[in-house]
Amino acid sequence: MAIPKFIDYMEKEKNYSPHTLKAYNKDLHDFAAYCREEHQSEGIEQIDYPLIRAWIVLLVEAGNSNRSINRKISVLRSYYNFLQRIEVRDTNPLRKHKPLKESKKVQLPFTEKEIENLLDGAHFDNDYEGILSKTIIETLYCTGMRRTELIHLETQAVNFTAGTLKVLGKRNKERLIPLLPELQKQLERYAQEVEETFGNSPFPYFFRSPKGKKMSDNFVYTVVNSYFNRVSSKEKRSPHMLRHSFATHLLNQGADLNTVKDLLGHASLAATQIYTHSSMEQIKAVYKDAHPRGKK
Repeated sequence: MAIPKFIDYMEKEKNYSPHTLKAYNKDLHDFAAYCREEHQSEGIEQIDYPLIRAWIVLLVEAGNSNRSINRKISVLRSYYNFLQRIEVRDTNPLRKHKPLKESKKVQLPFTEKEIENLLDGAHFDNDYEGILSKTIIETLYCTGMRRTELIHLETQAVNFTAGTLKVLGKRNKERLIPLLPELQKQLERYAQEVEETFGNSPFPYFFRSPKGKKMSDNFVYTVVNSYFNRVSSKEKRSPHMLRHSFATHLLNQGADLNTVKDLLGHASLAATQIYTHSSMEQIKAVYKDAHPRGKK
């Protein structure tokens, strides 16, 4: 199979993150396993659309969301585009495939009050794990970082003198994020706790798990989910919701869309504009106060 070559190409030529590459690799091998077990096919390079369609039906019947299925098919499409590129295939079997319709579910961000109640309340223990947890949540909310950006934040990327963080985003694109005074104070406190707990042993990443190792995706998710469970009744309590809250709260306070785009590390305004939907209450208030008929 050409899957290893494809993954290598996406890493070196497209600069995809390790997290994305892992997901791509899993999706392709899941499809290969299906072809092998259900259709006795030893490779997926020359598969035709009817077999892919049968896999889609199986995924739907298994309860996968349309969004999840579309993502898997997008991976397959990219794979067959690559096979065309290296002249293994003449055509892409997914060239005429139309994505499944996705319901656009608006995810409500945490409110400013919920975040204030958590960060300013007595929810965090004064030991290493408690200080780490608070620093993770405050950093995600005050910078709008992605979870993987937080995990891979390098020690040397935190510049207390300049008051900035250098974040390595998607496609290895760097961006500088200024530190709010409150966040800088928390980061300095955490850095001191790291030194007291682990000494001066060199470590490439700014954040360390309680065992002194690189944090996992699941660890960061569990920290955010468990602490917000104390102050919020929202169904979704993931690290991404802090990024969502960061953008929404800035826009609610009148921040320029281009500035929020740059802080989030988006390549285009279209990606940032999704957060304007969550500001509808703010829009309603301004509209009502500003329109001549709204004052009656």
